[in-house]
Amino acid sequence: MTTPVPPPAAPSPSASRKETPLVASLQTLLDAEHAAVYGYGVVGARSDGPTQAQARTSYDAHRARRDELEQRIAKEGGQPRAAAPAYTLPFPVETQADATRLAVVLEEGIAAHIADLVAAASGDARVAAAKWLQEAAIAAVPWRGASVAFPGLPEKAAGGGAPGTPTGVS
Repeated sequence: MTTPVPPPAAPSPSASRKETPLVASLQTLLDAEHAAVYGYGVVGARSDGPTQAQARTSYDAHRARRDELEQRIAKEGGQPRAAAPAYTLPFPVETQADATRLAVVLEEGIAAHIADLVAAASGDARVAAAKWLQEAAIAAVPWRGASVAFPGLPEKAAGGGAPGTPTGVS
């Protein structure tokens, strides 16, 4: 069984040097992308027809983002962390409905990490992260069946602002 958002990985060689907040956020997103690639392998294995084709598209998209993250981390002076050999899923995936539910969990987890990166980044890195967040929001729609108002911010998407305040009021 796999967790789409893995526990902290063993320290990378770059951890011996002080990572910048940007590199740390990129590494965290890379960890989540490694887990998503693994998770979409499970989604594809438990799906068929158009759902399996969508799983393949999502798998390829997460592999591409993973590869781009590895390049960005290296460009920023970090050493990209390797994927774990396996990940623990948040629940058993035995049916196509389970696979669809896993895809939603994967996309929501990725969006949360990308939103964190948007907050930690500036300049070109922030622009790239905002683009990734938009892509993640769009990619989640077929799996979830609907969009959310604030992708990556479940506390906002679940019904608005702080408890006891009307939606849209902060």
